Formats: sequence, C-alpha cells, structure tokens
Amino acid sequence: MEPSLLQGDYFLANKFAYGYSRYSLRFSQHLFSGRIFAAQPKRGDLVVFRGPRDFDYVKRVVGLPGDRIQMKGGALYINGAAVRRERIADYEDARDRRLVLVGRWRETLPGGASYETLEQRGMNTQEFLVPAESYFVLGDNRDNSLDSRFPREFGYVPAENLIGRVALIFFSIGPGGLPRNERIGLTPR
Repeated sequence: MEPSLLQGDYFLANKFAYGYSRYSLRFSQHLFSGRIFAAQPKRGDLVVFRGPRDFDYVKRVVGLPGDRIQMKGGALYINGAAVRRERIADYEDARDRRLVLVGRWRETLPGGASYETLEQRGMNTQEFLVPAESYFVLGDNRDNSLDSRFPREFGYVPAENLIGRVALIFFSIGPGGLPRNERIGLTPR
C-alpha cells in the first residue's frame, strides 16, 4: 500500500465504521452471518477485509456496487469517466540495496477523496461491473498489488468480508528497526 502505508506501520482499524460481521469479531466465525449496524464504505476509504485464502488485506475502495471500473494505460476509469490524475515527484524506493525511482501520481476520486499512487507499467484491464453488496479495491502501489483487477486470484470484496476502516498509525518501524516517529499519529489517506 505504499506510499499510504509503509512496511513496518502498525495501525488501528475502526471496526464500527461499516458495522460488524463474523470477520470483525475474533473467534465469532459461527455466531452470525451478514452484517449488523451495516454501513457502506466511501470511495477512497482504506479498508481492512478478509480476502482470499482467509488472510486479512488492506486496500483502497474505488468501486461501489453497480460501478463499472476499468484501467486504461494505468489510468483509473469509473463509469466511463477518467479519474483525475496528476503526475507528482517520483517516489524513491529502496530495492535490493539500491534506490529506484517509481512514478508517483495524485488521484482524486469522484466525491473528492485524494491520495497518492505508484505505477510504472500502465496496466490495461477489461471493464468490471461491481456486483451488489461487493466492492472493487485497488492497492496504491499498482505495480505490486494483488487486488480486484485479478478476478481469478482475488476478485471483488463482499460486504460481509469488511472488517474496518484504517483509522490511525500508532507505531512505525523503519529499516534497521528504527522507529519512524514522524508517522505516529498519521491518518493514512
């Protein structure tokens, strides 16, 4: 989820934001089905959810039920309209003990949610129609994210699988085990 969340970030999730399901409450797999106190996420929310193979994931909601989502040359399209996207300074990524510059963009979704994404390849996809009671999610690091663009491996996120919305970074450890104090208290956007 770079650059919004970094490896070593520890965060709190607001589980009340979307109501509760069997995935929101630990050890409640068989207490109930569906959602209680259900609320729909907004476009742009960073959500925690139960994904494929019973792992918890963090991704950004870009598609709501009934939306048509497509990627063209790396640009996100929602219901046939391109999402506003502007190029900003490259992101410096340390890989294998060397510095790599990665293209960084500021995306602004309908409704005003704005955040940074990383992307070099300019991916093209088919058009996806988001089913009822499901969401289309993307990782902010578009070249290195398994997300809804890959229907066989990942697919849509059912509403029942939502756990909560990312609320606050409460601790962060950087390379070499050093704390990143400047990240503590941030609300990732």
